[in-house]
Amino acid sequence: MAKDDVIVFSGVVEDKLPNTMFRVRLENGHEILATVCGKMRKARIWVNVGEHVRVEMTPYDLDKGRITFVERNRPSTDQSANA
Repeated sequence: MAKDDVIVFSGVVEDKLPNTMFRVRLENGHEILATVCGKMRKARIWVNVGEHVRVEMTPYDLDKGRITFVERNRPSTDQSANA
């Protein structure tokens, strides 16, 4: 399967499960099982409950996915916001 054959969704991590599996509720209301992609695992990027994530899924199995990005609320470095 080519890399272009994936479907990308946004979702929220609902639950942490053993073996780096997560229960993710997608933006359309479906709930899937997702694991962390290899590059995130190699870089030791942690995923916590309640974080917004980007999930890639194959069109052949819509019950499982791969977390490829974690959207974190980072503090702003804008000086006008701090003043």
